[in-house]
Amino acid sequence: MTDHATPPQPERLSKLMAQRGLCSRREADEFIAHGLVFVDGIRVDVLGTKVLPHQTIQLAPEARRAQRQLVTLLLHKPVGYVSGQPEDGHLAAVELITPERNARPDPVRPLLKSHFRGLAPAGRLDIDSRGLLVFTQDGRIARRLTDAQGRIAKQYLVGVEGSVTEEVLKRLRHGLELDGRPLRPADVERAGAGRLRIVLREGRHRQIRRMAELVGLRVVSLIRTAIGRVPLGDLPEGKWRFLDEGEEF
Repeated sequence: MTDHATPPQPERLSKLMAQRGLCSRREADEFIAHGLVFVDGIRVDVLGTKVLPHQTIQLAPEARRAQRQLVTLLLHKPVGYVSGQPEDGHLAAVELITPERNARPDPVRPLLKSHFRGLAPAGRLDIDSRGLLVFTQDGRIARRLTDAQGRIAKQYLVGVEGSVTEEVLKRLRHGLELDGRPLRPADVERAGAGRLRIVLREGRHRQIRRMAELVGLRVVSLIRTAIGRVPLGDLPEGKWRFLDEGEEF
């Protein structure tokens, strides 16, 4: 019997590197251009090179050292700041990342100008919410935290007005739709009078506030308390700290 299976097709090297979590596609292009990528042991330095999915891809030691120098920061974003670019007269949260606002100065780890270059928010937190917001230079971390598969859960403590019945909790956990698409199941539990603890594995626009409206509740406060295994903890509002060695989302 003839095997008509379609043979694997070559793909851009930078795309495969990002899919495998080696780096972001932008970083992949930089590493390739500088000859810091090997495919099956052979150096590749031509942008746009295509390789087969089964081939072995490795970074040169220089590229791995460069990755270790990339920093990730955790910010306790206050209400009134936007996560991305400034808009409608509101300041961007990245403006709060200054040496003076470092909550944990480290005498062994001096602050360098390079720590503040190229920082990008890995995810969003709306202007009316506060809590944990991640900024990183590392494309691998950014990719993980914004992955559409929702592998990294995000936890919120939400103050609400309205009647929180068991039926309301059940609907919040599963069965709601936004923009014509069903939401993924969420973990929702009471966290005291007028408060809910909600864990999401997706991040639709103003999702929690819109979910609450669908079940007759009004959000009066919202704070993101954890991203994956990294908690906000006692980080003061408006301050930031480095992601510690050994901390993983």
